[in-house]
Amino acid sequence: MREQADALLVLSFGGPEGLDEVRPFLENVVRGRGVPPERLDAVEEHYRHFGGVSPLNARNREIIAALRQRTDLPVYFGNRNWHPLVEDTVAEMARAGVRRALVFATSAYGGYSACRQYQEDIERARKAVGEGAPDMVKLRHFFDHPDFIAANADAVRAAAATLPADVREDARLVFTAHSVPVAADVAAGPPEEGGHRYSRQVGEAARLVAAELGVEEFDVVWQSRSGPPQVPWLEPDIVDHIEALHARGVPAVIVSPVGFVSDHVEVVWDLDTEAKERATELGMAFARAATAGPDPRFADMVVELMAERLHEAAPRHLGEVPGGGCTVNGAPCAVDCCVPARRPARPE
Repeated sequence: MREQADALLVLSFGGPEGLDEVRPFLENVVRGRGVPPERLDAVEEHYRHFGGVSPLNARNREIIAALRQRTDLPVYFGNRNWHPLVEDTVAEMARAGVRRALVFATSAYGGYSACRQYQEDIERARKAVGEGAPDMVKLRHFFDHPDFIAANADAVRAAAATLPADVREDARLVFTAHSVPVAADVAAGPPEEGGHRYSRQVGEAARLVAAELGVEEFDVVWQSRSGPPQVPWLEPDIVDHIEALHARGVPAVIVSPVGFVSDHVEVVWDLDTEAKERATELGMAFARAATAGPDPRFADMVVELMAERLHEAAPRHLGEVPGGGCTVNGAPCAVDCCVPARRPARPE
């Protein structure tokens, strides 16, 4: 059904932009989640390694600038965990007279952290604003959109070209995404789907990128777990997997962070620092593909997702795994959709 909208909100995770912001930001992320203090300390050190600045806000501002070149709607920016906070942004939208807005959340996938938590952000922000808050329509998952797949595939091609010629043909393609508790993945998606919507969608995106590249064999692994050790999370971890590849005699690895839209501290630390350093220690060549967000086709895709709602444009999908995510005013996709037994914490 055709929507009426008078603004677009880009809704993201947020990140600090200075050393004095790191600890308050991390405390926002993990509040009430039971994350071990040593994990919080370790992540704080990761941020300090980069001067306390996450690249995420800058990358999101670049996406917003690209969107403003492609749409006449005003484009707003709000975050879950740090400034500009979504509550403040929705209040600004209300003061500007916005009555109905489309919301683009910077996650391609379903699952609690990847989708439902953004719906909760929308609901919380509207409740904070109260009467006069705009209606807000979240755009759908885009893990199998042709532009998202093409951007990731070209990024892998560019990364492969940086490997030494004598190992390039034998490099293993490894896709990575943020790990979540197994219980959260089991609960991801409507119950009638059988769960695992998050891991299934990540796996489907990886398959589609590999098919675009003509690669038949590849791996899907995980990174950035932050929960207590007794709680099972999706595995294998990227560093463990690099060690396993080395044991098999694989001389090089190309890592594609297909689970992420833009670089942030988890990408540049877990992949560009820890994974790369381990590969180097093992004598393996290592190349990391860029994330899709900076590719011009990414902004084109967002405009196309908007057109699905505003102009009844036909949705484009390449995959066969179900999607969702398009709801109004923070409603979940379905009853009991993506409700984990414990909410996972995801500090960057």
